[in-house]
Amino acid sequence: MRLTSSLLLKHVGKWSKKYANLPDRYIERSMRQVYWKTPNKPNYLQRTVERRRFRFSIHRPWTNYFHQDNAPGKIDFIYVEPIKNWSFFRGDRVEVLVGKDKGKQGIVKDIYQERNWIIVEGLNTKLECVMKDKDFPGIYMQREQPLLVTTQVQLVDPSDLHKTDIEWRYTEDGRHVRISVRTGREIPIPASAEETRDYKTPALYKEQPKDTTKDDVTNITFEPKLKTFEMDIMDEMGIKEDRIPKKTYWY
Repeated sequence: MRLTSSLLLKHVGKWSKKYANLPDRYIERSMRQVYWKTPNKPNYLQRTVERRRFRFSIHRPWTNYFHQDNAPGKIDFIYVEPIKNWSFFRGDRVEVLVGKDKGKQGIVKDIYQERNWIIVEGLNTKLECVMKDKDFPGIYMQREQPLLVTTQVQLVDPSDLHKTDIEWRYTEDGRHVRISVRTGREIPIPASAEETRDYKTPALYKEQPKDTTKDDVTNITFEPKLKTFEMDIMDEMGIKEDRIPKKTYWY
């Protein structure tokens, strides 16, 4: 049975799809791994054998590295704790609770909602050797490693720059906001959370000559009528139908 788009894309986090800035059908097509499919003929009952479970990591679902992690034969599936309200966004200040950088604060650089991971800029780093071969010793680079949002990091209250637990509450005007449990103050979502992989934000986008402007959308000139295209042209040109159609019969 073929997986529908909603079933396949439910594995990808909401904020990961927003960061991708790619159509859902493209992400679905990039993720799909079909191993066998019946011929597209009327005498065959449509059946499809494809991967249903995926292993997510720091590689995005629309990349080749994701396909390498999910190559045929790899079945090391990892269970992830579900989070009802995702509370960590790009641009948030967080405090690390574990490791060599325990107690240090940093800015969230990336989100991997599929694994409940975030990357904190400049913290929880690891030395990795790249470009090493028999003629070159390689280059060592420090790369940030993911941190688990449930146990390894905590949000920082911007009012006093101390870590705090948070709750999601509704304001009087209906906004769903994060509230610091310790101080009761609102922790706003940073503007950088709206950024995408092509570094575009809705507020900074400038309309281009070929874009459909807001005025064009609101100024609707088309009036629907119960007419075919030919009938509409005949009315515009003043042509009257004087032919008598032949009788038709339905059996």
